[in-house]
Amino acid sequence: MQLFSIFAVYFIVWWLTLFAVLPFGLKTQAEANDVVPGSVESAPARFRGGRIVLITTLVSAVIYSAWYVLSVRLGYGLDSLPQFYPNYE
Repeated sequence: MQLFSIFAVYFIVWWLTLFAVLPFGLKTQAEANDVVPGSVESAPARFRGGRIVLITTLVSAVIYSAWYVLSVRLGYGLDSLPQFYPNYE
């Protein structure tokens, strides 16, 4: 597998994982009873960007490693999935 492809797939996995990780541990300004004037109540009370990036990187590394082992090392791919639609040949 080419180096560019490895980084491209990892970036896609990382980006999707980021949106899954963002709401974990989020405490809104309304929940903290500290709404800053001019902001919405659902805004984070304290944004922890470093923690989110770290968790996203770790989780996406696990997901990517599992994908890499299954697809590259063991040879599983889309053709290995069962087909639930009828074959009209």
